[in-house]
Amino acid sequence: MAARSEYSSFEDLLQGENEQDHLKAMVEVMLRQIMHEEVLRHLEAGPYERTSSRKGHRNGYKKRSLNTRLGKLEFEVPQVRGAQPYRPALFERWQRSERALLVACAEMYYLGVSTRKVSHVLEQMGGFSLSAATVSKVAAELDEKLEEFRSRRLDDQKWLYVFVDARYEKVRHAGKIVSRAVLIVAGINDDRRREILTWRLGDSESEQTWSGVFSELKRRGLKGMELLISDDHKGIEAAMRRHFPDASWQQCQTHFIRNALSKVSYRDRKELAEDLKAIFRLSDLEFAREAGREVAAKWEKKAARVTKQIEDRLEYCLTVTEFPSRLRRRLKSTNMLERQMREIKRRTRVVGIFPNEAACDRLVGAILIELHEQWQCERARYFRVEE
Repeated sequence: MAARSEYSSFEDLLQGENEQDHLKAMVEVMLRQIMHEEVLRHLEAGPYERTSSRKGHRNGYKKRSLNTRLGKLEFEVPQVRGAQPYRPALFERWQRSERALLVACAEMYYLGVSTRKVSHVLEQMGGFSLSAATVSKVAAELDEKLEEFRSRRLDDQKWLYVFVDARYEKVRHAGKIVSRAVLIVAGINDDRRREILTWRLGDSESEQTWSGVFSELKRRGLKGMELLISDDHKGIEAAMRRHFPDASWQQCQTHFIRNALSKVSYRDRKELAEDLKAIFRLSDLEFAREAGREVAAKWEKKAARVTKQIEDRLEYCLTVTEFPSRLRRRLKSTNMLERQMREIKRRTRVVGIFPNEAACDRLVGAILIELHEQWQCERARYFRVEE
């Protein structure tokens, strides 16, 4: 294809009559500009620029299209010669989760799930139509990328703080619809960067399942853990004591408060929440323990189960008080993963019931890798230097 200017104006593309067309045009222009910058870095030279470091030359464009929720995007990918082939990085990252959701939809169709549901999902995706052979090819390609990410080595960093969380998805298994736990692990390394470490589907959040996850991380070289942050699940606690006996455990304060509020009537929840938050605002461990005993005594007659929860589990929520005060806001709960869990829920809700575990694993994995790459692009560290 003949060369064209990378800087076609936005007005040239605004041929649509509605906001959807305008947004689509904006995305097409943005993609073109991003690819222009990527080719500059790929060749280490601009158009017609002669430098000693130049690695190749531009060689026209190749038309490409990308199906998205906005519809089909049309754009041209710059071609190069005399250098390694150029592949748009943004295109690959964007398409990964789209492909995963597409595979799940197609598998539902081939396994006899309601065509109405499948049609609805495909309509949300922008109107796809795939053959069985294409589905198999895309699935194999995606599985390869997910496995490569999930098996990468971790021993080049110390992983000081590790966050674990889980959610449940509906999956077809042996002719029945069952609930499968999606176990997710993220970490913050000694460079103050956060990364997705792994994910796995399991029957439940049992000690055995979490032991499998932690064993895998150890085989891949995870080391240096000082604190593990999770909700109040006995399986996580037991597996951590077994595989990381030198690490401390912080029970998520947010989950602790939610569990306590579920044990009282609606009219008492605001008061109880304020009492518990007041405990967690205290920076001194002994003061926090004393405040906990006072709150437990206050609610003993009205909500005995709350008193028992405070007496049995509050100590595990106060582990973070032993860390520097500037770190506590980020380490006191699993909030770092909460937003990501909501995003997974938003995306998987479109599918509803996954046709099999592999389809669920693909979609969740693709979403998590996108998140991981977003974290890698963050300019600021998760903790400041002084922290």
